[in-house]
Amino acid sequence: MRNIKLTIEYDGTRYSGWQRLGDSDKTIQGKIENILTQMTGTKTEIIGSGRTDAGTHARGQIANFKTSAATSLPEMLEFLNRYLPRDIVIKKVEEVPERFHARYNATGKKYSYYIWNAGVPSAFERNYSFHYSDELDFELMNAACLKLIGTHDFIGFSSLKKTKKSTTRTIDELSIQKEGDMLHFTFVGNGFLYKMVRIIMGTLLEIGSGTMDIETIDEIFERKVRSDAGMTVPSQGLFLDEVYY
Repeated sequence: MRNIKLTIEYDGTRYSGWQRLGDSDKTIQGKIENILTQMTGTKTEIIGSGRTDAGTHARGQIANFKTSAATSLPEMLEFLNRYLPRDIVIKKVEEVPERFHARYNATGKKYSYYIWNAGVPSAFERNYSFHYSDELDFELMNAACLKLIGTHDFIGFSSLKKTKKSTTRTIDELSIQKEGDMLHFTFVGNGFLYKMVRIIMGTLLEIGSGTMDIETIDEIFERKVRSDAGMTVPSQGLFLDEVYY
């Protein structure tokens, strides 16, 4: 049995997220599995590195699947990209050791979030950024980023319900770059809780616009209450850039 690793790029605008939902034809996983099943002649399921929400995009999602098909790697790549919708692209197909698992072997992830910070929205960037028109204090936001870097219990920055699993994560990088009216936020860490990046983003925006004090970050870590943190920003500004192994 062969173990095949896929590196996947997708525009999540039209989809209900990564994870297959019953018989729905509106998920990334479902679309890829349908084409793989056609290619191999047997029902094929893939394992993703993690879920992405409806509207979220990816430049480097990773998945793997097992198959006994003799199809060569170049043939797989050509077949998948020929029959998948144009907003889902397989960037790379690799044969990996049998024990490789896209989710369990991941050691970290890199995400980007984009803010269109201007008085009027952009017709072209509307599906790939969040329009936020308030004036922002970048010095204050950078100071807030520094508070979030490191190892913390991020449950207060998550939409997770009660869980027995650890909610401690490490953020290695949280930085801001301004490119004209576009703000590019980079998140690198060993893992992210459900909606954690989007809630941190909402918190940073509220601090930057003056509606939340920077000291609130310490209170969220201490109290571990979701309602203390900022809004959950929309999914269309979020990109999964890379998964580390």
